Amino acid sequence: MTVAAAPLTRRVALAPAFAGCAAVALVVALRAPLATTVLGLIGFGVLHNVLELRYVAGRFAGVLSGRLLWLLAVLVTGIVACRLLVLRTPEILLAYGVLAAGVLFAGRAVVSRLAGLAGLGVALTASLSWPAYHFVVLAHLHNVVPLVFLWEWSRRLRVGRTAFRAVQVGWVLAVPALVLAGVFDRLITAGPSTVVAFAGTPAAVAGPVTPPAVTVGLRFLVVFAFLQTMHYVVWVGFLPRYAPDATAAFEARVPWLRGWRPWVLAGAAAAVLAVLFVSDDAQGRTLYAAFASYHAYLEFPVLLALLFAQREDRSLRGPQSQASDTAQREDRSLRGPQSQASDTARRQ
Repeated sequence: MTVAAAPLTRRVALAPAFAGCAAVALVVALRAPLATTVLGLIGFGVLHNVLELRYVAGRFAGVLSGRLLWLLAVLVTGIVACRLLVLRTPEILLAYGVLAAGVLFAGRAVVSRLAGLAGLGVALTASLSWPAYHFVVLAHLHNVVPLVFLWEWSRRLRVGRTAFRAVQVGWVLAVPALVLAGVFDRLITAGPSTVVAFAGTPAAVAGPVTPPAVTVGLRFLVVFAFLQTMHYVVWVGFLPRYAPDATAAFEARVPWLRGWRPWVLAGAAAAVLAVLFVSDDAQGRTLYAAFASYHAYLEFPVLLALLFAQREDRSLRGPQSQASDTAQREDRSLRGPQSQASDTARRQ
């Protein structure tokens, strides 16, 4: 299947386009953090789940396949059940099971695997000791993940790569840091919102994304609303347009979800969920959070594969070999044959 990528001339302007989107998202999050969070979830939550799974399963088919994919499916399905039944400790254990499977798959060297598992052991101890913090970190971490995927995607840019990456670091890390530091406190609006009637007060919605015993007003809610909005920009707007090779690879694996079908499927599911949100927001959030586990957790083994691939190559290879690193090196180990084949069409 021949897929043409977006023209390079269009890609050169991506950095200012992202900066503009981030500026708009920040203003909206500051002026209406509750409405941005709730309505954004209703409007784009399901759709971004579907499109993110499509991208990850297509772009990194070499990771999410075979026995690892089946194991992850079983573990994440267990997490879905735990969320529906509100079993927090079992969910944490299963989550670290997903991470451990990712470490064992991604780490080619024994030392890397042992170091990764040891780090997970320390993190697991912390999560079990302070479970409330575990879930707050998880909520924000999911919105930060696009930085890694955008950084990896930008390797294909011949012009403007540094500016593109700088903008991503800016909106993912710098802007939230400024919000949490109180720089924008005078602009935060916590007034009445029409969504309060079914979603609850800003303080109630901010609870799951604010660390316990931390009193900083609505800063964490603003950060979450901002990052969630940019999260949707990446998965719903950017990557479907500028990563056609990933879409082609996914459609080769799952032909019954070609073309318009994922959009229609997500739209129908979003409409049903919207009704549930409005009638019973708590039930809607529980159901959404449960089934969103698939896209949230399946990305972690991919992130570990990217991390270990880069770390081990740097430690095991000489400087001349490192200097010759390109996108093709990682693609062979991380991507499926269909995605690799579509690269040829993209370069043409």
